Amino acid sequence: MKVSRWTLVWLVVVGLLIAIEVAILFGVVNPYDVVTFFFIMVSALVVIAVLAIIGAMFLGLYISHRILSTQAFTPFEQEMLQMAEDVKRLSDKVDALSRELKPADDPPKR
Repeated sequence: MKVSRWTLVWLVVVGLLIAIEVAILFGVVNPYDVVTFFFIMVSALVVIAVLAIIGAMFLGLYISHRILSTQAFTPFEQEMLQMAEDVKRLSDKVDALSRELKPADDPPKR
């Protein structure tokens, strides 16, 4: 399985945020230091904002697809359905004509 660069970058960023949270829980990083707190908050907000935007885009794509997929056929699809009906109608006509032109008694073959 090949992992793309962007996937790897985001895994590292999320892993870094998790490491920071674990370090705060175990007391390695003092979250009450002003500089440390500022950098932790800014980095966390940036990551959360980017992931929220990406998630909102995917959610919007999903919802718009569900809304637009319930509409009527496109003009191309309508034309294809009409052509299929025309072909069926013409095929029925040809079958009827061939039955009319077919002689009732076929002469015996020698």
